[in-house]
Parts: sequence; structure tokens; C-alpha cells
Amino acid sequence: MVRRICFIISSILIIALLWLYHPALLTWVETSGRESVVLTTLIATVMSLFPVIPYPLVGGVIGAVFGPAGAVIIWAGSSLASIIFFLMVRYGGMHRYGERLLRSYPAVSRLTVLFERNAFMSLTVLRMIPVIPSIIINAYAALSRVKFGIYALSSSLGKIPSMTLFALIGHTIIQNPLELVYMIAIYGVFITVVYFIYRRWLKNVSATAPVEEVDPVADSTAERI
Repeated sequence: MVRRICFIISSILIIALLWLYHPALLTWVETSGRESVVLTTLIATVMSLFPVIPYPLVGGVIGAVFGPAGAVIIWAGSSLASIIFFLMVRYGGMHRYGERLLRSYPAVSRLTVLFERNAFMSLTVLRMIPVIPSIIINAYAALSRVKFGIYALSSSLGKIPSMTLFALIGHTIIQNPLELVYMIAIYGVFITVVYFIYRRWLKNVSATAPVEEVDPVADSTAERI
């Protein structure tokens, strides 16, 4: 209980501070970001962890400042934020109740078990689809029984395409805005192909692998780090 209260209070405080000072932080990145890559990465991490503004906007600013190399900073910040959020949810006193909720409904329980069995592939592909809110993926994975190592690796790998796109968009808007249309079209085709391949693969896995029923009132046995 104490951990949950501390988590909620600290999160509200950080969100409030970011809401007040995020314009100043972005202005600093624009004017002085090149002077400290580490501090820019830290800002990217905090603004991804607590998205008071859409993270693609943060990525666009960093991309405009650093060019294509900014993709590394954007990716590092987003990956670190997702890992931190995962750990906060899993070890912040919410995992036991969240897992029981996932197992309370038969349809959700079957989907969760299937997700856990194919966690690496599922997380990697889901991360490549930027329209899916990152916070939903982070929370769902943390409340499930996915191992931390698998989550960290697959989540970070899956973020590479979208984070690179954000950086290139920011850079392209400054250098050659007309190229932006081609970039988005190519990425759209890429995501569509990946999505249909994944759907077909998931359908084959679902048909060949029976899903075990899970006791919804069983205590949490989630894997730890």
C-alpha cells in the first residue's frame, strides 16, 4: 500500500512539473541540446515516461537538432522509459492485482497466455506500430508473466523503426519537407506488411498451440529479474 501511494504521489508531482516546464526543456534542447547529449537523453527519457505532450513531437525536436543521429537519443530515451515503467508497475505493488484482473475474464486470460508464450515476437511487432500507445503495451507486459529480459530486448528492438522515423521527420522538415511524404508512405507500407505477416503467424500459432486455462484466483507467480 505504501509503495502504491508513493508511486502515485511522485508520478503526479513529476507530471505537474513537466506540464509547467516542458516548453523550457524543449527550448533548451533546441538551443543547447548539442552541448550535452547525456542531458538531452535524460530529458527524452523523462518526457517519454511521463508523456505530457506526444513523444513524436519530442523526437521531432531532437531530430531537427541532431539530424539522423538524433534517432539514437530518441530510441535510448524511449527504451529506458519503457523499462523504467515496466519495473515501476511490476514492483510498485500493482502486479498481483493487475495479473488477477487479466486472468479474471476467460477471453483476456487466453489472449494473455498466448501473448506470454510468444512474448518476444509479439512485443517486437507491437512496438513497430506507432499508433498503439506505448503505455498500454508497457502496462500489459508488466502485469503479465513476461520475463524482464525478454521484454527489455524485444521492446527496445521494436522501437528502432518508429524512433528513427521521428528523428528523420524532424530533420526532414527543416532540410527538405517534400521528402516527408515519401518517408511516411514507405513507413506505412512497411508497417502494413509487418502487421499482416504477424497476424498470419499469430493465427497459425493459435491454431497449433492449445492454450492452458489459468486459475484467475491463483497468486501471482510472475518471473522476477
